[in-house]
Amino acid sequence: MHLWLKYWQFIEVLGSPVGEQIRMIDIHHHLIYGVDDGSPDLTTSLAMAREAASEGVTHIVCTPHASDNYPYQTELILERLGELRRLLQDEIQLELGCDFHLNAENILEAIEHPLRYSIAGKGYLLIEFPDLVIPPQMTDAMRRLKGAGYTLVITHPERNRVLHRKPEMLADWMREGCLVQVTSSSLYGRFGSLAEAFSNELLDRNWITFVATDAHHPKWRPPHLKKAYDYIARKVGEEVAQRLCTTNPMVTLTGAALPSQPEPIGLWEYEPLKFDSSKVPPGPRHVPRKTKSAKPEDETEVPGANLKGFWNRLFAR
Repeated sequence: MHLWLKYWQFIEVLGSPVGEQIRMIDIHHHLIYGVDDGSPDLTTSLAMAREAASEGVTHIVCTPHASDNYPYQTELILERLGELRRLLQDEIQLELGCDFHLNAENILEAIEHPLRYSIAGKGYLLIEFPDLVIPPQMTDAMRRLKGAGYTLVITHPERNRVLHRKPEMLADWMREGCLVQVTSSSLYGRFGSLAEAFSNELLDRNWITFVATDAHHPKWRPPHLKKAYDYIARKVGEEVAQRLCTTNPMVTLTGAALPSQPEPIGLWEYEPLKFDSSKVPPGPRHVPRKTKSAKPEDETEVPGANLKGFWNRLFAR
């Protein structure tokens, strides 16, 4: 109840007179230092948080990677989150989430420990796809995560090379209930013209649920959510900017259902996304595998046994 009271007090600020600072929530921010490719040290983390606060961000969800390159170090993450909370308690509020990479080990861990990796433990999970190949088993894995209680938020699809080539995959996942988070600076071209075109097509279609910074560093991946807020307000209106940067992000902190959203244009009519696909690079070349020799006659196959690879283990459970 206390959090909901704060929520409604917060939403009332949206009616403030013109000229007062906009209040925003950043749900994807690599603020915790020394645990991934985000902030390298405490000084940088404090600078990033204070820059975000100066723009009007009131809450940051700290989202360290859980990936092959950056395993999720729970104890260290909680220790440094506590340190940052103490140092920033009068300036900005911090919550914990995860930039959750969809590999088999992570998925098994998340299913066995429901809501562990979600934002504030309330169920909204930021998921990131591989950038070269998305295996066909991924959709079933996502269904298992949803069955474990997670609400899946697809992060920065506009930057994923597989989805550039096959944007219909994103539409399929949305029809299954997935939400979409776009990187703020993609909208105005910081990640290149392809990500800009893709993200703006999603914006025009009402396919975006959240806009967040995915900040990593004050200079090369800065926490500039206000710039995207202003861009969205100019292009499609203030109400949309508030919804994507403030109202929708707030529900991830409370675990509430999303408020009523505008109809996603073309989603249920199966209308293809329209963006300049001429700049999409070709996919990876398929190299045929060498044929393996036949197994000895006494080496019989047992269903569910002798499975190899993470994905086979996942779907054998």
